[in-house]
Amino acid sequence: QVQLVESGGGLAQPGGSLTLSCAASGFNLEYYTMCWFRQAPGKEREGVLCIKGSTGTTYYADSVKGRFTISKNNAKNTVYLQMNSLKPEDTAVYYCAAGHEGPYGLGPWALNGYGMDYWGKGSLVTVSS
Repeated sequence: QVQLVESGGGLAQPGGSLTLSCAASGFNLEYYTMCWFRQAPGKEREGVLCIKGSTGTTYYADSVKGRFTISKNNAKNTVYLQMNSLKPEDTAVYYCAAGHEGPYGLGPWALNGYGMDYWGKGSLVTVSS
């Protein structure tokens, strides 16, 4: 019933842009913090950006600050990751994840994956010239 499906990955050149989409079903986005994570070959999973369902507050990794933007469209049950000024080190499988905010909500620790209830299968982004 609950499903997260990423799309939009592919090949981009350094300095280029790419937008990922995460289509959610089976739950209300307004009560979930939505996050993007990534994992490069041989590296640990890294939290990229999260957006709270209740307030729209965002949390971000220093590595993508000023370059990536997270947004969502509740009517479409879709969250987006706009990636600009791409670097080769951005190459990774990008995962969409959702965590129910509960009575207190989630915080920056969501970037570590804490509180995430559902995960997508990932979408590969390759940044290379």
